[in-house]
Amino acid sequence: MSDPDSGLAPQADGASVAERRKGKSSRRAKRKRSHGRPNAHSAKASQAGKSSQAAQRPAEDDAGSPARKRKRRRRARGAAHGGAQSASQTQQQFSSAPEHRAAADHGHPSSHKSGKNRRKHRSKRGLQGRPLAHEKTAQIVAPANMPANAHAPAHDDHRQSRQSPPRREGQGQHHFTEADSRPLDLYAALDLGTNNCRLLIAQPTRPGQFRVVDAFSRIVRLGEGLGASGRLSSDAMDRAVEALRICAAKLKAREIRRMRLIATEACRAADNGEAFLARVTEETGLQLEIIDRETEARLAVSGCSSLVGPEARSVVLFDIGGGSSEIAVIRIGENRSSRLANHITHWTSLPVGVVTLSERHGGRDVTPELFETMVCEVQRMLERFDCPPVQGAARDSGDFHLIGTSGTVTTLAGVHLDLPRYDRRRVDGVWLSDDEVSAMQAKLLSWDFAGRAANPCIGPDRADLVLAGCAILEAIRRRWPSPRMRVADRGLREGLLTDMMADDGVWRRGRSRRGHRPRDMKGPQT
Repeated sequence: MSDPDSGLAPQADGASVAERRKGKSSRRAKRKRSHGRPNAHSAKASQAGKSSQAAQRPAEDDAGSPARKRKRRRRARGAAHGGAQSASQTQQQFSSAPEHRAAADHGHPSSHKSGKNRRKHRSKRGLQGRPLAHEKTAQIVAPANMPANAHAPAHDDHRQSRQSPPRREGQGQHHFTEADSRPLDLYAALDLGTNNCRLLIAQPTRPGQFRVVDAFSRIVRLGEGLGASGRLSSDAMDRAVEALRICAAKLKAREIRRMRLIATEACRAADNGEAFLARVTEETGLQLEIIDRETEARLAVSGCSSLVGPEARSVVLFDIGGGSSEIAVIRIGENRSSRLANHITHWTSLPVGVVTLSERHGGRDVTPELFETMVCEVQRMLERFDCPPVQGAARDSGDFHLIGTSGTVTTLAGVHLDLPRYDRRRVDGVWLSDDEVSAMQAKLLSWDFAGRAANPCIGPDRADLVLAGCAILEAIRRRWPSPRMRVADRGLREGLLTDMMADDGVWRRGRSRRGHRPRDMKGPQT
């Protein structure tokens, strides 16, 4: 018979409970009987009654019997080590033989109590007498029409699967313990973009921060061929639905207090975007909403608010997506709001992203001339954005900088750090000077497609998109020159989580107050 905990045969020294019940004593018990020290009570009885064997034997039977000595030693060891479980095992071991069981159970209340405990926990113990691990029963709350056979194969994109679990506050793991007396307040955010499908499940912690419980990311290229046909292709929709099935299984396996599932530019621009989301609901049970470009810009700002330092007075934040690029101009006065999105003064959404721009000009073989053509195209779009000059731009004042949240800027940071594999903990929040950004763009432009695909921070899935993203970034840098840029490996999902938690008031003791829209916020002009 094998041990269910270790898979090995039980030891021959009596470790098995079944062997103990046969009345066999272990080596440890024999050693204690032969070498045990007499206790104080038996020592006094022995000194007082050494005159005759007849006088010694009744005293030993009454108070100094071997069974009682062992009983007292077991109680003393249990009190010293706090080992209620060890004391129970030892008592069970020595009381297995009939002659010892009768003496151990004679008139002592603790023996009845330990017997009850053994019967109570007998079903939870293995052959070695150790308590088995408690089974975690997940509270499943699934969206409507969730299929019962949903499953979650572990396949993420190459960057998400290789990176280590982040340790920082706001990105980490939580493990359930027996001390948890209440269920976790879990929030979920899903972002179905033109290029990626991303899910984040998190628990609020300190004010303004949260801990990640589960995450998923996969490149689906939903907007593949959208610029030419105006519709989502069948292959692209199949890839997206398969990724959303995994997300649905993850959401079904946890009790989510509140969730928000969004779709962005690909579903906004496609003629069959609404029909695709209806198919998603039918096959996965997930009900996604298509958000407008203004909401997308505000969510990107909310997700990166913790990366704006207290010394900043003006910030231009941009999110280079797959089908569109959102840009927000932020001016922070003396009274800084807890929600950075309240300080947005101007914003725009360019109808161009890494997927659409690379499909229009080609992303595999990019020459310096082709790269400059893509930059000029984005610059013409930015010229239609009516925004006054940002105070502090084009000079090293320290109160203005850029923030980039996209795969393009995180790739540049990973290449700059020369990482052997992409590591989010080292990339998120890193600063790049203007010269460093220019050097990284020139390095990527000098590599061919195979060289870009071989880089661990790019990979084959992004090798044909990264230079199109660099062209959009270069156009933004020419419009708002800045001595430094901060890299953010975060975005819409973090913004969704932050807004939901703030609306529910999880970070405040008082009642929750919903955020207000800034009065001076102007619409897009593209």
